[in-house]
Order: sequence, then C-alpha cells, then structure tokens
Amino acid sequence: MIEFQNVTYCVGGKTILSDVSFSIERGEQTLFLGSSGAGKSTILKLILGLLKPTDGEIRLMNTDMADLGEPGLCKVRRRCSIVFQEGALFDSLTVKENVSFFLIEYLKLSSAEIDNRVTDILKYLGLDPYLDYYPSELSGGMKRRVAFARAIATEPELLLIDEPTAGLDPYNANRVVELIKNLQEKFHVTSLIVSHELHYFLGTINRIIAIGDGTVKYDGPPDTQLLQQKNIYESNTHAILEDNRYGVH
Repeated sequence: MIEFQNVTYCVGGKTILSDVSFSIERGEQTLFLGSSGAGKSTILKLILGLLKPTDGEIRLMNTDMADLGEPGLCKVRRRCSIVFQEGALFDSLTVKENVSFFLIEYLKLSSAEIDNRVTDILKYLGLDPYLDYYPSELSGGMKRRVAFARAIATEPELLLIDEPTAGLDPYNANRVVELIKNLQEKFHVTSLIVSHELHYFLGTINRIIAIGDGTVKYDGPPDTQLLQQKNIYESNTHAILEDNRYGVH
C-alpha cells in the first residue's frame, strides 16, 4: 500500500530524512515513533504528495506519486483520510456539518445517504447527542472523536493519524487510543499513527517504525524487550520527558 525507497528530504539546506526505506502492507497498524522534530509528520506529508522527496521514490497504492499531477494526486488522496493533531475542525460548522463536509464535496451520495451515514457514525462514537454543537462547545477529547468521525465517514482505505494523544490528559488519551483500536476492528482500515508517546499504543499496533536523526532506527514488532535492546524505549521515554519539560508536544 505504501512504499518508500531510499527517500531523502531536504529543506533550507537541512536534511530532514535521509535514505529512508520501508513498505506498509494493506491491513497493517503501524506506529511511527520519534521525538518532536524527528521527521514523522514530514513522512505523512510525503505520503500524500504534499511534499516532494529530494531523492528516492514513493509509491502509494501502487502509484508512483512523482508521476502524478494535481488531479491524479487528488484522486489518490480521496482513498485516504487524515486526522490532524488538533482535529482541524471547521469552527463555523456544527458536528454534523463537519462530518458531512467531505461526503458532500467529493462523494456522489444523496442527501438521505449522507444523513444516514453521518448519523450512524456519530451514534457509533457516542456523539449523536452533539450533532448541533460547534467545536468551541466541545472538550479536547470530544473534538478528536469528531475528527475521527469525519475521517472514517468517507470509508478510506488508509487512515493517517498525527499525534492523536498530544495535549490530552491520560484519561482522554486512553479513550482516543481505544477508539482507534475499535475503528480498526470495525472498518478494517490500514492505519498509520504518528506519535512520540509509545506507551499508549503498545496494545493497538502490530508494527513500530522508529525515526531518529532522519533515519529508520527500528522497524519491527511492538516488543518492549527488542526496543530496550536497541535503546528505543529508553531514548523515546527520555525524549518525551524533555519535550514535556519544554512544553513541546
């Protein structure tokens, strides 16, 4: 589904990623792990063609992203959904309107079909009492849930999730992680999660790709013993403490 072959990305004379290679198969639940500034979010942008690699090849759904113009990129992107770190909801739209937005814009569905799909998803996520609420009336954890509802509504093949627990208290962070797990089981979507908070996801994902200094430091199962042997677990925990110390998420 996703393939990076010797991908390097540089900007402003600085190398963000260097000779990164990996492939993600359909159905995998992968965590990209690393401290702030490691290049994790850059990988998401490269996957979607929002950035172009300085060198190397990126294939998404058997398509070489370098060969596509904007119309082709849009066509591929519509098979994906992304949940942004802060939810990125439209402030002037209600919960129902936010979740309906991309269905109205991109899918050829009737009003009744859109209404039924949105209602079912919001009910599944326990958000149906908040259909007419605006984002400003919701808690941080609830905004994340609405963002997931909007992402899943288009029935994507690939779900990209950027720092879903950042800025949340442990209770709400665990609720979001449980939500991700439930969505994976219900919709069978391939998901790629970016985070520096490893401990939340050990029971949710089946693969970890750890990024450090712009390169892949570890690619394998979420085995804490293996991670400790390669100093990934300890170094990531240290990075989390440093990030929190300086207010970075």
